[in-house]
Amino acid sequence: ETYKSPVSIDGSVIGTVGFARDISERKRTDEHLRMAAEVSRIVFWELDFPTGVITYDRSTLPVLGLENDDNLSSLTEWVERVHPEERGNFVAQVELTNQLGNDIFDHEYRIANRSGDYQWVQTRARIVQRDPNGAPLRSVGTSMNINERKRSEHQLHDHHAHLEEMIERRTVELARAKEAAEAANVAKSAFLANMSHEIRTPMNGILGMAHLLRRGGATPEQSRRLDKIDSAAQHLLGIINNILDISKIEAGKFVIDQAPLNPQILLTNVRSILAERAREKGISLLVNAEALPTDLIGDPTRLQQALLNYATNALKFTENGSVTLRAIALDDGPNAVTLRFEVQDTGIGIAPEALSRLFLAFEQADNSMTRKYGGTGLGLAITRRLASLMGGDAGVESTPGVGSTFWFTARLKHHVSALGAGITMPSDAEDGLRQRHSGRRILVVDDEPINREVVCSQLEAAGLMVDQAEDGAEAIRMANAQRYAAIIMDMQMPNVNGLDATQALRKLPEYSATPIVALTANVFAEDRARCFRAGMNDFIAKPCEPEKLCATLLTWLDRVPAPPLNQ
Repeated sequence: ETYKSPVSIDGSVIGTVGFARDISERKRTDEHLRMAAEVSRIVFWELDFPTGVITYDRSTLPVLGLENDDNLSSLTEWVERVHPEERGNFVAQVELTNQLGNDIFDHEYRIANRSGDYQWVQTRARIVQRDPNGAPLRSVGTSMNINERKRSEHQLHDHHAHLEEMIERRTVELARAKEAAEAANVAKSAFLANMSHEIRTPMNGILGMAHLLRRGGATPEQSRRLDKIDSAAQHLLGIINNILDISKIEAGKFVIDQAPLNPQILLTNVRSILAERAREKGISLLVNAEALPTDLIGDPTRLQQALLNYATNALKFTENGSVTLRAIALDDGPNAVTLRFEVQDTGIGIAPEALSRLFLAFEQADNSMTRKYGGTGLGLAITRRLASLMGGDAGVESTPGVGSTFWFTARLKHHVSALGAGITMPSDAEDGLRQRHSGRRILVVDDEPINREVVCSQLEAAGLMVDQAEDGAEAIRMANAQRYAAIIMDMQMPNVNGLDATQALRKLPEYSATPIVALTANVFAEDRARCFRAGMNDFIAKPCEPEKLCATLLTWLDRVPAPPLNQ
């Protein structure tokens, strides 16, 4: 590695003296470093600050995407290769590291090879020697190829940007779909409300007129025909009620009431309703109820509806034998009880493959049966959903040719003050009106002449004096001229509707506490709520049975004293 040549006086070489040193280990180390650099894609280097010289194994430059013979032997040359957009920040970071107390340098940047292609590099360094004044003398560090990482980061960033764009686009689509669904739901609700109103209004007239004809005296043949009119009208009313119920349940607008009830009374009521039909078919209609709690709170109307759905179907599909109504207490706790209601028949039974379809809306065990037995296929679907809303379930057990047992469960709370309570309608409500309120003046407000005639005839038969108004505007004028003990108010009318008329009447001192009862074909829960918000005291849905009308009016007239005679 070093030598010295002896020379003569005249300067000619007369011999050579030298020495040799084994550098195999150093070469092996250099090779190992090169191999390590290739594997780790890292270049190890040392920087001499006074001269600016960078010392490193040039054979490792390719791992940074550079060439072996790239002239990068000084810090200045290195800085010149840094991308112009990042050069200023690179130099600033170097100067910051040179300051006393900041020995660590860690920076990502792009550096160019001779072809002008830029490679991403991460350089990490530490100052390992400073002079007595704190100026840096020597630094060691590494430079790593991070092209792949940066490419992945860019791809991830692009993916995120694309994903955000997709999410934003999908959000807009979902928002539009939601708006369309809500608009469709509003349109559906409006259609159902209108359909209900348009059907119930004439139905009230049909049922009311049939009642008045029967009340006025009819021959046996006429009575038989009136019974058929009533039966057909009630069947049509049941269909529209089922359609409205299933729609309200699907829309999440169905509300279960909480009122006192007695399950034994419910079973008895259902038996009474269907007794004549069972007698006509020669079928025994039985009630089998073990000792049941009577201090319960629930929705007696819906429980009775579910039982009627089952029992009506049982009678329909049973030609001989019996239909048994049954209630069993499954678990009776201190706060609530689960009741299982059953309707067992000896009818035609149901094939096993058809059982899974039974509780679907508009389905029957055999749709061809519709031609023979009739029905919409809604009753069982409604029963299962009612049971679910009451914390229970519904199902069926059946054997073809032997019979079926339809069941549903309901979770009902105890109520200690509801001693044997149930939904009862005073059978003598008309007599009560006649005895306690005869001669009191009532105003009936309805834009449908037939409905006014029906209601007026029913109330006059109870001894009341009745005036009529065709709309809310006329009702307000008549109320200002005459004091009424109570007002029967339709909801949907031309000119001034029942809601606006009620609000106007409530502003009159003499009508601040007068009973105002809605009698309307608008039967949705929101319609009921709107009536109460407007100031009405009660709500009756059309078509209305005379007993219901008389009982409701009797309840409110009993609460309000009669006005002085001079009013």
